[in-house]
Amino acid sequence: MTQPLLEIRDLTVAFRQDGAETLAVRNASLTVAPGETVAIVGESGSGKSVTALSTVSLLPDSARVSGSVTYAGRELLGADERTLCEVRGNDISFIFQEPMTSLNPLHTIEKQLAESIELHQGLRGEAVRARIIELLEKVGIHDPASRLGAYPHQLSGGQRQRVMIAMALANSPDLLIADEPTTALDVTIQAQILELLTDLKRQENMSLLFITHDLGIVRRIADRVHVMKGGEIVEHGPTAELFAAPRHEYTRTLLEAEPAGRPDSPPEGAGEIVRTEGLRIWFPIQRGLLRRTVGHIKAVNDASLSICEGETLGIVGESGSGKTTLALAIMRLIRSEGPIVFMGEHIERLHARELRPLRARMQIVFQDPYGSLSPRMTVEEIISEGLGVHGVPEGRDTHVMVGEIMEEVGLDPSTMHRYPHEFSGGQRQRIAIARAMILRPRLVVLDEPTSALDMTVQVQIVNLLRDLQKRHRLAYLFISHDLRVVRALSHKVMVMKRGDVVEAGPAELIFSAPQTAYTRALMAAAFDLKAVEGGGI
Repeated sequence: MTQPLLEIRDLTVAFRQDGAETLAVRNASLTVAPGETVAIVGESGSGKSVTALSTVSLLPDSARVSGSVTYAGRELLGADERTLCEVRGNDISFIFQEPMTSLNPLHTIEKQLAESIELHQGLRGEAVRARIIELLEKVGIHDPASRLGAYPHQLSGGQRQRVMIAMALANSPDLLIADEPTTALDVTIQAQILELLTDLKRQENMSLLFITHDLGIVRRIADRVHVMKGGEIVEHGPTAELFAAPRHEYTRTLLEAEPAGRPDSPPEGAGEIVRTEGLRIWFPIQRGLLRRTVGHIKAVNDASLSICEGETLGIVGESGSGKTTLALAIMRLIRSEGPIVFMGEHIERLHARELRPLRARMQIVFQDPYGSLSPRMTVEEIISEGLGVHGVPEGRDTHVMVGEIMEEVGLDPSTMHRYPHEFSGGQRQRIAIARAMILRPRLVVLDEPTSALDMTVQVQIVNLLRDLQKRHRLAYLFISHDLRVVRALSHKVMVMKRGDVVEAGPAELIFSAPQTAYTRALMAAAFDLKAVEGGGI
């Protein structure tokens, strides 16, 4: 039998804080054979990343680790720093979830790739540059020589992730550990990155330890799967067997955790809440001493839409397609050209003071609840913030209103004195929804509200949004690149690409018979299809 490349036995990790100890991983054991892809799957906080970081002792000093981690028969737990430095980067490399936080914003792509190559391989000058160009070509960066001087913010999300992969491959590792490398990416980019990793694994004869909360990804790339919950591996086995006959209840829960059903039909005689006609959003490019306009960034061209009470319009497309820009223009947060009619009133020419009374009737929920909630404010202060601007209804008490809306979105009112960091990701998103809902809006813009959440939590938030819509006859403008969530929430769908509306219509028609090649490509990536040639999904 082939000796495992990586073997983890009875790994236990605990963190000490303020005199207390929290167990993050309990008696975890797994192996990765040469050339094999093993997936660790589970929700946030299950211990996936802690297990991976333990392999090369990347945990903080507050961690207490016991058990055994061997690489090619060599014990790594308790190994000296010199041994670990030889293994890190050379033999075992990491790809992390968010490349924008993993890459240094102050250094060019060339400098960041060169650092690892010079350190581990001793190359200098033109030899380093040639190796960098070779790596960037391998990971699919177009015209890599012209990208060497680029900074991370000048690259798209997919390009940044490709640079991270190139960095991980720089020293030809035997084991690549990928920690949620596709979570923040569009479905088509996600499919490209997964295909790239599979091809590189085969070409380089690498092993892959893939960490994710998405079982759809696991099904596509893994040979074997380990399911983690609460720091323990509750089930493991070959991928096909685990998907065909999951034994543990938690595994079955994960497999079933996909937004299902369809939204209820809008109420009879529903009135129109918002309408745009030929909306255009162009940003001028100004150069020279006199700042003359020499061109335009055409963010949105000729967008027309209508949303009624109790109706959801889903806007889909890749990053940079103009989805969020269109929503911000409708809310009059950026300039645009063309009619915007909100609740029967033209608002495209209203000044800020004239818009203020309408602001309470149009609210927005953002993608990352942790980033959109102030860490210095209690939940009560966050949710009631809008009441401080627009006023508390006569005869009502702010504290009581906060408690009522917390109950409505599924939060315990007794926790309103806590801060955002004391809540889970799903709870934080419920706080963001409560902040918008307390003003009783008529239009709610939902900008990727589920993309940062675990699959089971996504289902909960989708069900909550459908329930709130039915109860309050809300109009939703739902922005997402996850077509599974869009299908579960939307009555109508608009597909955008590079500022243009390429397709729009009833959701069932768009999903069952997409008319454009771009929409078919989105469907194929989202639903793991080889092709969508006008047939049902």
